Amino acid sequence: MRRIAPEDLGIVRRFEAAGFRAWPATSIQYDGTWAIRLTASHPAKRLNSINPLDPADVRDITGRIARAAPRFEAYDRDLVLRLSPLAGEELTLWCDARGWERFGESIVMIADMASLDLDGTMDQLPMRDVARFSAAHLAVRGLNASMRAGISEVVNTIEPETGLFLAEVNGQAVTTAICVHDGDLAGLFEVATAETFRGQGHARNTVLSALKWARMRGARTAWLQVETANYPAVALYSSLGFQTLYFYHYRKPGSAGR
Repeated sequence: MRRIAPEDLGIVRRFEAAGFRAWPATSIQYDGTWAIRLTASHPAKRLNSINPLDPADVRDITGRIARAAPRFEAYDRDLVLRLSPLAGEELTLWCDARGWERFGESIVMIADMASLDLDGTMDQLPMRDVARFSAAHLAVRGLNASMRAGISEVVNTIEPETGLFLAEVNGQAVTTAICVHDGDLAGLFEVATAETFRGQGHARNTVLSALKWARMRGARTAWLQVETANYPAVALYSSLGFQTLYFYHYRKPGSAGR
């Protein structure tokens, strides 16, 4: 994990908290400052992981992991740690010593809304039909329709103002995005484009429309999370003016430890 200066941890805490509000788990329990997030209806790692929130809180790691394990089993989820800069270095060493697999490295990126060129962006009102949006999003991502209820449940529980954006070509859904307006923040989530329509500017146009909508409501900073391995998405966001704020990744027991 890349190091971040101690004086910047307050910024990390702000965006971690915004992420929890924007993509809420149905169950959150705390063991000290470890937030254990679980969601029966949706398998996303962000919604089903242990999230340490204080680098100094590394007491009894083995015991706390053991106590959390039955909760994941009850939800039929793999035991997963999500390690942001708010996780102590001792946790990383603990995982390394036990051969825990590292995966899903992601970047949190931010952009100053005032610096974004949105003047020529199309005005687009977000959808209000959560069920229709969820169905379109699953179709765009090529996911099983059985997940429709799960993503609808997550979207319906988002407390900040939420915009659901859908781009269509000849009636076919090609790009979807969720923009969560939370005070002066605009968070982008679940941006996806159907495979046969990628590279044609649909994601760029949809993201810009979503950000324009949020800026008109007072958002001043845009932010998002994207896996480092998603090179086209990272390139898109960088071209729009987003810059890296911090990284996080996931750990889970290796095959020998299961």
